[in-house]
Amino acid sequence: MTTSLIAEPGANPGDEEPPDLRDTAGEKHRLTAVTGLAALSLDAMASVAYGPEAIVLVLAAAGAHGLGFTLPVTLAIAGLLAVLVASYRQVIAAFPDGGGSYAVAKTHLGPCISLVAAASLVLDYVLNVAVAVTAGVAALTSAFPGLYGDRLWICLAVLVLITAVNLRGIVDSARAFIVPTVIFVGSIMVLIAVGLFRSAPVSTEAATGHASVLADNATAVGALLLLKAFASGCSALTGVEAIANAVPSFRAPRARRAQHAEIALGAVLGVMLIGLSVLIARFHLQPVEGVTVLAQLADASLGHNWSFYVVQCATTILLALSANTSFGGLPVLLKLLARDNYLPHVFALKADRQVHRHGVLTLAAVSAALLVFSGGDTNTLVPLFAIGVFVGFTIAQVGMVIHWRGVPGSLGKTLLNGLGTLLTGVSAIVVTATKFSDGAWLIVVALPLLVLAFQAVHRTYTRIGERLGLGRIPQCPAHARSLVIVPVSGISRLTSEALTAANSLGDEVRAVTVCHTDPEDRAATEALTRDWALWNPGVALIRIPSERRTLGKPVADYVREVSAVDPSTRVTVLVPEAEPEHVWQRILQNQRGAIVAHAVRRDTDAVICRLRFRLS
Repeated sequence: MTTSLIAEPGANPGDEEPPDLRDTAGEKHRLTAVTGLAALSLDAMASVAYGPEAIVLVLAAAGAHGLGFTLPVTLAIAGLLAVLVASYRQVIAAFPDGGGSYAVAKTHLGPCISLVAAASLVLDYVLNVAVAVTAGVAALTSAFPGLYGDRLWICLAVLVLITAVNLRGIVDSARAFIVPTVIFVGSIMVLIAVGLFRSAPVSTEAATGHASVLADNATAVGALLLLKAFASGCSALTGVEAIANAVPSFRAPRARRAQHAEIALGAVLGVMLIGLSVLIARFHLQPVEGVTVLAQLADASLGHNWSFYVVQCATTILLALSANTSFGGLPVLLKLLARDNYLPHVFALKADRQVHRHGVLTLAAVSAALLVFSGGDTNTLVPLFAIGVFVGFTIAQVGMVIHWRGVPGSLGKTLLNGLGTLLTGVSAIVVTATKFSDGAWLIVVALPLLVLAFQAVHRTYTRIGERLGLGRIPQCPAHARSLVIVPVSGISRLTSEALTAANSLGDEVRAVTVCHTDPEDRAATEALTRDWALWNPGVALIRIPSERRTLGKPVADYVREVSAVDPSTRVTVLVPEAEPEHVWQRILQNQRGAIVAHAVRRDTDAVICRLRFRLS
């Protein structure tokens, strides 16, 4: 089966097929609502470990009075979360082929805006992997300070582990991550439930001996400070769009299962964020150096015992594994971009386990580069985080407003997406402005560069399609004379097999050998000529003189000369090669066949046929 380089307009290969035609073997490698929640929501779930803390650290500039605004800021973020979840339920229903904001923008806002959405999601997915892994390892090294010097190697080892699990298939990865997700969510819920029945902290041992970062000269709680706190806390919303991006990864009915997973994600995340913020206010917690706010909450609510360490271990594991959200969502997005000719088509290919292998490996490679660049330090990467996803949020909401235009009875949906547009647009501006000097300018530069790269790939595919005449009926095939050229260096069974194959392929067969000028090679050529005459295979042996000790170029030059004499003749170069019995024996080969094939492919229009003769 073959596919064209240029996608046909109106083609929609992602549409769900009828039940009787559905690939049941492939369905078992897809996600249910539960496994989808585990595979695609780890990023959002783990954000409760740093989202509330990010709010507290900003409000600490206003002293104890500023910390009193933690809950109101969190409620604002939870309200935005509710709007986003409701909006993305509509995106899932309207675009069941996945792609999220990219699919919405491509349909309703044009190719340029769709590429901005895609680029923003790509950047945020990649950054999510790096931030999640470094944050998880940071939690580990906080518990075991002796590992701090090796944090980069630990980060890379965790990345390799996550990549290996995802190469096994998204269902296998989802099943592997269900247990740590359940333990983490369960421990946070228990922490909140127990804390609500306490009027004072049961323990403060975790923060004992650590300096408070509460500002001595407190500033007033102004609008700018609250906006900064809101922008920092919005890091808890990254990952909300991942389920909408990966709808094709769910079992049928895909849209319904994905919607259920999206609702569950919003409900669980909202409860955890609000619950933790309530406890922060109840226990009057202050940020301290070296101890996370979540650790202080676990200590205050559960006590400094085994349950405290369960929360810390679950947090460490889930932060490291939350990178799986990107591995579930980004390969699907890359597939859609490749299908639309904005990325190499290899990203649209799937392995046996419904895995977009090339997307997974590319994400792992770029994330590894970011880890090396940052030295495994979370603080180097955090200022870059969450900007791209809010750009995607805003584009998706604008596109959905246009989507509902003219649809009867869709006023409520239009108003919902309109509200989402306003909220996410303002949030995108606030997040970018407040983090610009901290490194967010890199995202502002990288985003248009990525869009330009997408457009360059698309132009290349368009030119290829024009040269190949895709979409047009070509002329009828012509019956041309065929000449087969066989490069030889000696007489053997391999030579006989090659000439036999050549006789079956062409009207005329010529054997060629390259003759060098030094005495040793000249003697070998004379011996080959005599032996050829005695063997008499019925094929002429053509000697190609060469003053330089090259092999590929003389053969390519001869092919060009033959083609120039009779342009109507179709020239085929048949390169005989021995296929060794064992892989390690390939290092014993002289690679002459590869050299000749490369030169002919580079310099001529001849057909290249590489004949493998198995030695086993």
